[in-house]
Amino acid sequence: MSETHTMLRLPSFSARTIAIGYGLVTLLVLAMFAGPLWYAWHTNIGEVRSQLLKSDAQHLSNLFIRQGPPALAAAIDSQVHGVNDGVRKIMLFVAPDGAKLAGNLQAWPEGVPDRDGLCRVTIVVDDVPRNVELVRVTLEDGYRLLVASNLNRFQKLERLFTYGLLGCAITVLLSAALGGLMIRRALLGRMQGISDTTASIIEGKLSHRLVEPGDGDELQQLTRTVNRMLDQIEHLVTGVQDVSNAIAHDLRTPLSELRARLEELSVARPAPEETFVEIDAAIDDVDRVMGIFNALLRLAEIDSGSRRAGFVDVDLAALGAEVTEFYAPVAELKDIALGFEGPDDLHVVGDPVLLAQALGNMVDNALKYAPVRGAIAISAQRIDADTVQIVVADNGPGIPVHERTRVIERFYRVDASRGTPGVGLGLSVVSAVARLHGGTLTLDDNHPGLRATLRIGATTAP
Repeated sequence: MSETHTMLRLPSFSARTIAIGYGLVTLLVLAMFAGPLWYAWHTNIGEVRSQLLKSDAQHLSNLFIRQGPPALAAAIDSQVHGVNDGVRKIMLFVAPDGAKLAGNLQAWPEGVPDRDGLCRVTIVVDDVPRNVELVRVTLEDGYRLLVASNLNRFQKLERLFTYGLLGCAITVLLSAALGGLMIRRALLGRMQGISDTTASIIEGKLSHRLVEPGDGDELQQLTRTVNRMLDQIEHLVTGVQDVSNAIAHDLRTPLSELRARLEELSVARPAPEETFVEIDAAIDDVDRVMGIFNALLRLAEIDSGSRRAGFVDVDLAALGAEVTEFYAPVAELKDIALGFEGPDDLHVVGDPVLLAQALGNMVDNALKYAPVRGAIAISAQRIDADTVQIVVADNGPGIPVHERTRVIERFYRVDASRGTPGVGLGLSVVSAVARLHGGTLTLDDNHPGLRATLRIGATTAP
């Protein structure tokens, strides 16, 4: 089993492998082109030569029959006059006694078969052995005719063809070697950039990114993907650091209050009624701590992306109406006008629980800061084929421009919200839900108040 696996193992990806593969493939294509061409050349040339020999022999035989030996001898001498190495045909016409009557051969050559027909032999022409294809014809009264064609006349052309193929093969191999060197240099340049960036990140410089090529090559998409991965890693690492600091800061107060209450109960041992009051307050502190941990766990689950497995079709318009109805009693207590506006059918692909929680956090945040007899408007609409948005706008104090990006950070709270309930995780959850659904959370001025816009991808797939 291991031997089979070793035999089937593919070669490693490298510039040398690419160059060798390119050279072999090109040589194979060249051979597939030259092989049939070479075969067709030999086959067609041989057939044409044989047909011409037979046609010439038939023509001369007919001349002999019509006009006799003198006319045939004259015709042959006219065709073979000026014989040299470039002669088109070799001919010989002999009498019944073997005497030469015409032609460019001195005597009937040896090795020619006694029967009429087509054959290939080696004969001596002008004291030079030549491979020929000939036609032997026996005429009336014992006259004999021989018409031959030199087989070596195309050797020069065949050598040129062979040299051309060799030149192409050498050019292919040189091109493959040069291409391999260029590919190797290009890959090493890109790899060096990746190596330098990775080394910087290992040293703790998480803000470093790969340089994106500007020529739009295949590595551009890979570079973008790696940079997005590094952005996510930096976000997660920074989030862990911020959460650690925030937990140490925000949990200290409720835990200190809880310890103080319990210590006071232990020392003072007050009456049962007062004791139960302090126990209720301690339970509230414990609930507050548990709420912080539950929110952090929820954020960790969202950031991990595991909730994408539960994505289903969600009617965002129906979801907005349900959340509005749920918060209507709270708005009524504060005499706040709460309304929802959206199309009857607005479907997205996502997690209905997280989307409801994100919208609930946006509405809850607006209810905290909207003034008495204020107004909160919730609207949902489709931006384009791939994007929908849901907006929660109030007429409260709003958020200063320089703090709008920070309020999305975990545990961050503006000065104006220090006296309100909460730990600063509401908008962080909304932002995390938006990222999970391929969207964003933006905060703008509502003149007056805050306009929170949650945009998500309408076709986000798990």
